[in-house]
Amino acid sequence: MSVFPGISLKPEVTEFLKSVFLNNEVLAAVGREGAESRFQKLLVCLSHPPSYTCVRASTHLTPLEEIRHKLGEELRKKTFKSSAEDSTVQIFTHPKIPDVLLLPVDGPRPVKQLHPEVVVGAQCGSAVLRGAHVFVPGIIASPKYMKAGDVVSVVSDLEGKCTRGAKSFLGKRAFVGNGVAEMDRSEIFCTDEPAKGIGVRMVEPLYLSPSFDGVLPSLAFLQNLPSVVVGHVLGPHPGERILDMCAAPGGKTCHIAALMGDQGEVVALDKIQNKIDRVLQNAQTLHLRSIKAFCFNSIKAVSSDPTQENEGPPFPPESFDRVLLDAPCSGLGQRPNMGCTWSLKEIRSYQPLQRKLFHTAVRLLKKGGILVYSTCTVILAENEEQVAWALDSFPCLTLQPQEPHIGAEGMLGAGLSPKQLRLLQRFSPELSWDQGGMEAPLPSRADRDTIGFFIAKFLKN
Repeated sequence: MSVFPGISLKPEVTEFLKSVFLNNEVLAAVGREGAESRFQKLLVCLSHPPSYTCVRASTHLTPLEEIRHKLGEELRKKTFKSSAEDSTVQIFTHPKIPDVLLLPVDGPRPVKQLHPEVVVGAQCGSAVLRGAHVFVPGIIASPKYMKAGDVVSVVSDLEGKCTRGAKSFLGKRAFVGNGVAEMDRSEIFCTDEPAKGIGVRMVEPLYLSPSFDGVLPSLAFLQNLPSVVVGHVLGPHPGERILDMCAAPGGKTCHIAALMGDQGEVVALDKIQNKIDRVLQNAQTLHLRSIKAFCFNSIKAVSSDPTQENEGPPFPPESFDRVLLDAPCSGLGQRPNMGCTWSLKEIRSYQPLQRKLFHTAVRLLKKGGILVYSTCTVILAENEEQVAWALDSFPCLTLQPQEPHIGAEGMLGAGLSPKQLRLLQRFSPELSWDQGGMEAPLPSRADRDTIGFFIAKFLKN
């Protein structure tokens, strides 16, 4: 159900995205009307959250059914404490993925907007739609005399035009729910040190998701469904040496280690130290000891000395059995995303970066090894076009079937054959948007109601 306008983009980005979804191959296959309809659905779909929360269960520590039971008990206690009503929390297993639990999101709900408004950034607004409270860094404007305890409506600044510290804002915004201020306005804006913590505690969110704050941290890890699929597609085996090239915040790194039964070695790279700290923190929380994380630029991760035997990067060529390149990308598949202020130049900057990383990935992969490339964007240039380029640039690579394959096939427009497109996996939530079916049982609709995501799997011959 649509309650927000489509994602707010710069006009040049909207036109670019439209040209992607109305490319000649697509027009020849489905016609202009069909392609235009899909594009419009995409814009609206991206601004809304999925209808469920996906949890990856730590089945390397505890059986799935036991985690499901414990999670239900913990969330029921939390719900009872906050609402003074005893309620059963629905938790479903996924029919094809053995370490996934699915929890329905209640929304959009009939919440009435109030007059005093707190304005938050688009990123903060998106987090609220997925169950978060409003943290102080996300607050841009608040009423002049706001005090702790005031009931306020939270609105998201869709175009990034609100001035920090403003007392009101009349620009393009979207209502995401009501909450109670935890701080006075002066504590948020008039301090020498940047304020931290919760600024508005949401009590009537438009979309009600279960709060996982402090709930079973070692057993329940919040992760989008396609991101969980990536680990299974990579297919790690115990005893292997595996590289995660762009690892932060470590969700996929930890999943790989868990799928190996924590036997072997998972090397995680990222070029920002606090992101590497986050990877190590997640590994510790999930009781995984096979992960080694290094602060290093993955583009430079191949050593010119093949005899080098350092523990860390750079590594000799053909050092890894499997490589995951979950590449930096434009992120235009994330949901909900009500507004993106990036320029077309910024959007287009990712393709050359991804290719540099891909060169390194192929060099570090052993012959007979598996390379998985993934992004969380819907843009052809970062997905299918990269596959076409890779197959042309590296004759040693061949596309491989993916298991599980629960998404759609690849998108037309990059000159790939029908057989090649079937081997790719593109999660395209716009294909089922507004087609009804939301009344269908959650496990049967979950695969269609995801973020936008792309996966390709290669074998190095």
